[in-house]
Amino acid sequence: MEIKRLGELKTELGECPVWHGGRLWLLDCRAGVVYALNPETGAVTSRHEVPPPLGSFAFNHDGRIVLALKEAIAALDLANGHLRTLARLDVSHPDLRFNDGISLPDGSFVVGTMHVFREPDEPPLGGLYRLGTDLQLRKLDEGLGITNGPGVSPVSGRFCVADSASKTVYSYALGSDGTLADKQVFVQTDAEGSGPDGCCFDSEGGLWTALVRAGALARYDLQGRLTHRIALPLTHPSALCFGGPSMADLFVTSISNSGRLSASGPLDGAVLKVTGLGFQGAARPLCRMPL
Repeated sequence: MEIKRLGELKTELGECPVWHGGRLWLLDCRAGVVYALNPETGAVTSRHEVPPPLGSFAFNHDGRIVLALKEAIAALDLANGHLRTLARLDVSHPDLRFNDGISLPDGSFVVGTMHVFREPDEPPLGGLYRLGTDLQLRKLDEGLGITNGPGVSPVSGRFCVADSASKTVYSYALGSDGTLADKQVFVQTDAEGSGPDGCCFDSEGGLWTALVRAGALARYDLQGRLTHRIALPLTHPSALCFGGPSMADLFVTSISNSGRLSASGPLDGAVLKVTGLGFQGAARPLCRMPL
């Protein structure tokens, strides 16, 4: 296994890496920038500015991207920078915004919120939402403080999502209509000294997550048992995805200053490339919004 820095990019809040079209795409959420990187050299091949803060994004079938802004989901045309609002969050608060999201096999986009700086007994606003291909936004669940790492297991078919605030990954049965049922606790990361942040699956159904406060990655098997823990040469890893020609490389984003977390080491805010893991992932499905 080898861990190395990919290029010289330094983000404030690097998030949501996505492998698409032979390039690594990611966000600097605090700066409001969408980047594409050469996966071998790390050179920036594409850069698009949008209003911050950003939460997450997914590619649409027509080459545009579906993008979670603070309180809206929008479509961004990468060719001309045109931004079109598709849906809006059903509640507004200074400390609430859309956060991590992912495209699902049916072409929809699922995204959660984060509600920070809450009192100990204050329930979080927002929740987990699905933007369907009919462009209707529906709430799937609530009570999640900081939603991260949504995704569908390629083995069990269950939908998983992390709540970084409660240090828990939940799993649900995913209905053909995009609804969720049978909520269960899949993983709790208290023992690892961090809440789970961004997540992704390998082809064996292993769930990988960034331990954002522990400077490490963790992998859990289908039963939720820890199988791997990998220390990283930076302080706050935020998210990860598989990519590369064989989908066997793991790309990791990180934080230098999120507004809540900060670090000033030489690799904080960098993108890392991990090779030789012995696992493979899969490309994400495309959204199929009628844009």
